[in-house]
Amino acid sequence: MLKPLRWRLTFLYLLAAIGLVGLVGISTYLLITRYFQQSTDLALQYKMAAEFRLLGLSMPDELVAAEELWLVNNSRVVHNDNTPEVLIASRYEDDDEHEEHDDDEEEDSGEAYHYEADLAAIFIVAFDANGDPILAPNLPSPPIVDDPATFANAEEFGYDIRTVEIPGQGRIRLLTYKTDLNIPAILQSGRLLSDQDGLLNQYLIFLIILGSIASIFLAFVSWWLAGRSLGPAQKAWDQQQVFVSNASHELRTPLTLIRATADYGLRSQATEEHPKLLKDILNECDYMDHLVDDLLLLSRLDAQRLKLDFNLIPLQELFSETIEQIGKLNPDREISIQLNPAQIQVRADKTRLRQVLLILLDNAIRFTSLSGSIELNARHVEKSIQIEVIDTGQGIPPEHLPHLFDRFYQVTSSENEGSRTNGLGLSIAHSLIKAQGGSISISSQQGKGTQANILFPASVN
Repeated sequence: MLKPLRWRLTFLYLLAAIGLVGLVGISTYLLITRYFQQSTDLALQYKMAAEFRLLGLSMPDELVAAEELWLVNNSRVVHNDNTPEVLIASRYEDDDEHEEHDDDEEEDSGEAYHYEADLAAIFIVAFDANGDPILAPNLPSPPIVDDPATFANAEEFGYDIRTVEIPGQGRIRLLTYKTDLNIPAILQSGRLLSDQDGLLNQYLIFLIILGSIASIFLAFVSWWLAGRSLGPAQKAWDQQQVFVSNASHELRTPLTLIRATADYGLRSQATEEHPKLLKDILNECDYMDHLVDDLLLLSRLDAQRLKLDFNLIPLQELFSETIEQIGKLNPDREISIQLNPAQIQVRADKTRLRQVLLILLDNAIRFTSLSGSIELNARHVEKSIQIEVIDTGQGIPPEHLPHLFDRFYQVTSSENEGSRTNGLGLSIAHSLIKAQGGSISISSQQGKGTQANILFPASVN
């Protein structure tokens, strides 16, 4: 009945879990992407600030701030104020002038900028006023990006930063600044992002593989969680179905007998059998009344609506009253019932505790022969009070013991063939003791008898 609901719960659990995994994966991917962009932009700005210093240009505020932030984050970067203009000359002067500086460059190369690995991937390209690149001879040519919008924005706003796509090389991040010089008129720092894109692609593949594995795992976990969540509901539903089925059967039987007896009485003439027929009808009505009372009591216990009146109860007095009452209910069964006269009090509902004792004693009487005996005892066990109902009857087969507190469950034997019960007594006793904060258990050995134990916390006066 609840299987479709379990499938829906599984789908919801799985959807929520995949959503959570996807959210974490996408968030980390975006954070890594943002980190790469921020670190790249900072490195581009720092490299651009170095070029501005070499050219003796006035640096914009954002480059000054970027330079300070870089130096704070990368304390190993060394900046030498005595660095000559060799780097500028090698980039902007002609071949003859470049050769004149070779010796000086060799002497002062140890005093040049020492960039960290983060700066090694960044290149600088200078452009003249016409937008043509100024390239140093005998040096590797950096990537040249032909993007008019980059120069137009730099011309209008003083700088431009963007990511563009170079066919055959991938994406590249460019920072472009306009200078106050003719040569160079524009400076551009850039970095190929192929290594970052490769790492991001690998991470994305890892997320997809991990997400697939996690989805399969979460599907099983979701199915298990859905089953665990619906377990109590399924159990309650099954118990309710069994309860309704058994209750219907128990009610149908006496109704059938009542109708058949009444119908026979109507169709027959007045005879000496009529009083017996009426007595049978009354007996069946009494049985139905008792059954309905038990069902109502169980329903109130299930709904936790049964009102209990807790008081300190002297067990010796309660035992005497119970024995007197059980004698009236079973006048034909003269079985010896022995009492323990211990002066013990227990906090419970007197009426409901007596009801439980009557149920246990009634069962003991039905399963005990006339030559047997029953004991009703009470004693202290550690920090609890234990009430015992012990009989010397034929005992209960082991296979029945786990089901004794199930509703409508009955154990038949030669000792109780003539008695009629509805199988609710022990279930009611279990629920009543549990509602009063106690516990009940039954142990038995075939041929030796049965012992029912009720355990209550010791009363505190």
